[in-house]
Amino acid sequence: MSSDSKKTLSLPRKSSADDSTSDEATPIARRSGARSVRAQARKRRRQPSQPRPTAKTTRGQTPHSGTPVVHKRARTKTAPTTQATTQAPKSKKQNLFFVFAPCPQGLEEVLEQELQQLGFKVLERGRAGCRFETDWVGILRANLYSRIATRILVQLTQAPVRTPDDVYALAYDTEWEKWFGPRDSLRVDTSALRSPMQSLQYCNLRVKDAICDRLRAREGARPDVDTVRPDAKVHLFLDESSATLYLDSSGESLFKRGWRKQKGAAPLRENLAAGLLALAGWQPNQPLIDPFCGSGTILIEAAWMALNAPPGLHRPFHFERLRNHNPRIWNQLKDKARSEILPTLDTPLIGADIDAQAIEQAKENLHLAKLGAGNIEFRHANALEVLPTAQPGFIVTNPPYGERLDEQLQSFWFDWSAHLKSHYDGWNVNLISSDLDLPGHLRLKANRRFPVFNGPLDCRLFQFEIQGRDS
Repeated sequence: MSSDSKKTLSLPRKSSADDSTSDEATPIARRSGARSVRAQARKRRRQPSQPRPTAKTTRGQTPHSGTPVVHKRARTKTAPTTQATTQAPKSKKQNLFFVFAPCPQGLEEVLEQELQQLGFKVLERGRAGCRFETDWVGILRANLYSRIATRILVQLTQAPVRTPDDVYALAYDTEWEKWFGPRDSLRVDTSALRSPMQSLQYCNLRVKDAICDRLRAREGARPDVDTVRPDAKVHLFLDESSATLYLDSSGESLFKRGWRKQKGAAPLRENLAAGLLALAGWQPNQPLIDPFCGSGTILIEAAWMALNAPPGLHRPFHFERLRNHNPRIWNQLKDKARSEILPTLDTPLIGADIDAQAIEQAKENLHLAKLGAGNIEFRHANALEVLPTAQPGFIVTNPPYGERLDEQLQSFWFDWSAHLKSHYDGWNVNLISSDLDLPGHLRLKANRRFPVFNGPLDCRLFQFEIQGRDS
């Protein structure tokens, strides 16, 4: 019984040629019942495997119309891999933002250096500002640490525009609901450079309307407009062919450190003072004198730099009002900044002014800036009487010019330059002035002239290397 069984199973293996064609070419009627059943079973087992050769065509060719099942399986298997490959760089890019940091005109180079020292990737140094790339935590750090930037603007969208309606469409398509909602007050500002738009005010209105319309469509209400103390600030910038929409993460300008309440007759903004120190090349371990100190802005900025104290430590920011704000991360950044502030200040910092009221204002600002009274020595004295008390260092000052001079005799400048030559041999003297003839009044030759703007005033930072009378 067993031998017959073995014989029966071995019969089809007589010839390989017969085996390959027996199922299709040999009529089943010629076979016995058992052999016919087994042949049909083998045929059924082979049928699902028949479309397999066409599966290869789905990879590089058009699949055969008779194999839809194989085609679907190939797509299901490969689609997730392709999607992940194309979306991974995009999702990583979504964590980064293009940021524009404006600054006083003339400070672009030192702002770029500052941003690089803070670890940011600067993409472009342009007119009155720098463009860089960072994540959201980097935006918080830029607000906290930058001494020279005026504000930190986060780019949300950019596109070509030709009409105010294009501006409206661009603003309406922007996902404002990610950042603020109807309960937050809104302000929109617009600036332009060679834009063909006839009315910037109308473009500003179109952006405001688009934001309000989008929030009302998605959240059922529109925000109020507050031009004085808004919760959210949006900036529209127009050039020859495009519009860019920015979200202001700073709020009030960054030069408002939160400490200066008293201002002199012609005060410098704090970020301009920090920029002048950077242009001059002053380092925190070098002596510094300001013989026309006014309310003390330059010296207080220098003291904060020497102590490694970030300028944004004691002021609020608009990013704290946004929907994505994480107070825990922000507090961690500030705690880290506080831990890196130096306990004492050893750098000699001296300020003098002939106006006794200005010296009192400087001392009050020193207190408001949370600096000890001994960190800066303020004196009520004439600039012609101020003498250095340390090795050669720097003079960085905003001397009286224009209306501040009260039409004093030009001989004052010659007397002061004589005083410098007598007592400040080897010192580096830096004066900001809108009087472009100031070196001639001083009868000194400027080593360098840095074009800078003090508000609307076109000024120069004149740099002199003082050589004594015996040199």
